[in-house]
Amino acid sequence: MSKLQTIIDDFEYLDDWEDRYRYVIEIGKALPEMPVSDQTDENKVKGCASQVWLVAETEPGEPGDPVMVYRGDSDAHIVRGLVAIVLAATSGKKASEVEELDEGALMTQLGLGEHLSTQRANGLRSMVLRIKAHAAAARAAG
Repeated sequence: MSKLQTIIDDFEYLDDWEDRYRYVIEIGKALPEMPVSDQTDENKVKGCASQVWLVAETEPGEPGDPVMVYRGDSDAHIVRGLVAIVLAATSGKKASEVEELDEGALMTQLGLGEHLSTQRANGLRSMVLRIKAHAAAARAAG
């Protein structure tokens, strides 16, 4: 079972928004620390109210469709959890699959969509757009 499927399954047991909120924070705490050397302006995601950093790497895959590997971090607990969820949905996937991610549908499936502030939703969208841009660039290069 994938990391993302585990997260989806866990959310199905949480009816209360407070429980979901706490779980997002727990997911974020489990995210590996990003080295300070990677917390650069170049890796910073623009459009997020909190500080969010994202590093994209590729591994060999099918010709023209490499496997994407992402690492991310944030200085805000809830945002760090959202980063972890998005990374679970994208890291280790083929670039073509990453480009198809619908973060709005994922947040709705997890029951988070209606609870994200406009600012957080916009920041999440900025992060996903950057992830998709990395995937598109990797496909174009490969």
